Amino acid sequence: MFFKQVQIHGDNFSYIIADETSREAAVVDVGFNAGEIMRVLQAEGFALKYIISTHGHSDHTAGNSELRSALGGLVVAHGLSRIGAEVKVDEGDVLKVGLVELKVIYTPGHTADGICLLVNGEKLLTGDTLFVGECGRTDLPGGNPKLLYESLFGKLIKLGDAVEVYPGHDYGSKPHSTIGEERRTNYVLQPRSVEEFVEFMRQP
Repeated sequence: MFFKQVQIHGDNFSYIIADETSREAAVVDVGFNAGEIMRVLQAEGFALKYIISTHGHSDHTAGNSELRSALGGLVVAHGLSRIGAEVKVDEGDVLKVGLVELKVIYTPGHTADGICLLVNGEKLLTGDTLFVGECGRTDLPGGNPKLLYESLFGKLIKLGDAVEVYPGHDYGSKPHSTIGEERRTNYVLQPRSVEEFVEFMRQP
């Protein structure tokens, strides 16, 4: 499997995932990195199958049209997303890129349409749900701290300790982590009731 984290403009991370046998590829959260993504895809000879957005905020979707116009590919987003997507996904759906499997985990809270992607059971692309040492904010339109609590504590930290965490922004001390490390060190993930978490998220 080919896997590359891309960060050229600002603090947004984009991801390129490809099957090196079939040469099919998916891109997650194009954002402002479309130029570099195109360069890598063309240099590697990958055929773009999916352009996936973890949620609808413009800093993650900005380059979707540019990339699709240049290289094709189907835009993928959650069923509640308002972006123009040809493929709508929900909890448990699996996108296949050659032999690589991207399992959709529905993780609302930062937005109503938030998803994470578990790649071959090994790498978790968390968008703005979970960062290294932090989590997504819930005070923007569509944000909901109760839903974020369930996404974090009911879904993500129940994954195996060795699962690698790849966030949507470079907000932490390093560009990626693991579920085990975040469970141990991320102050957001310390044990709290849902009521305590909601109050915690209200604090400045």
